[in-house]
Amino acid sequence: MKIAILTLFPAMFSGPFSESIVKRSQNKKIVEIEIDNLRNWAIDKRGTVDEKPYGGGVGMVLRPEPIFNAIDEILGKRVKRKAVRVVLLSASGSPYTQKKAIEYSKLDSLILICGHYEGVDQRVIDHVVDEEISIGDYVLTGGEIPAMVVVDSIVRLIPGVLENPEAIENESFSQDLLEYPQYTRPEEFMGYKVPSVLLGGNHKKIEKWRKEKSIEKTKKVRPDLLK
Repeated sequence: MKIAILTLFPAMFSGPFSESIVKRSQNKKIVEIEIDNLRNWAIDKRGTVDEKPYGGGVGMVLRPEPIFNAIDEILGKRVKRKAVRVVLLSASGSPYTQKKAIEYSKLDSLILICGHYEGVDQRVIDHVVDEEISIGDYVLTGGEIPAMVVVDSIVRLIPGVLENPEAIENESFSQDLLEYPQYTRPEEFMGYKVPSVLLGGNHKKIEKWRKEKSIEKTKKVRPDLLK
């Protein structure tokens, strides 16, 4: 899978993409991540990529020309690739979910545009972007952190990245439920004990307990997930 990220701040990605599972996926040549500086397609030598909004108002808006030209060039490198999705990270986008992460993980190529300032020119959204995605009901300074979230969430789902594929089968949101509580050694800590059902070796009872606890936690924390 090839992921291209269009951003004004490429240096922000050096740490998160150089550690842990995302780094491993690149080392295995399963995922290729390309960070593209939007200013490479600026309209002038000063690196201009934004302008004041028509109609007045505070802040700046990303101009259409740099984004149109950048996407054309990035897509031009991928003419042989079958499944390409162009996604804008924006506070006004649709909520990002695990189901969407699974969908993205099956793509051949993904292009992420990091929104900034007061947003991007609407013509980009109307004629370039396939989807507008938000990672939550809050506003960040830009789309860079959301892009990191999206990449991290999909990379781990790609076959061959995780050493144990079963690790993703019973996670939170995999069946519209939050994950059950997990325990490890020691068996007793500061007087707090591991539930006895987990120590007995009866897998049917353990499975039943885990399902009950998943439902119990979902009702308490995320009742909106229950159908």
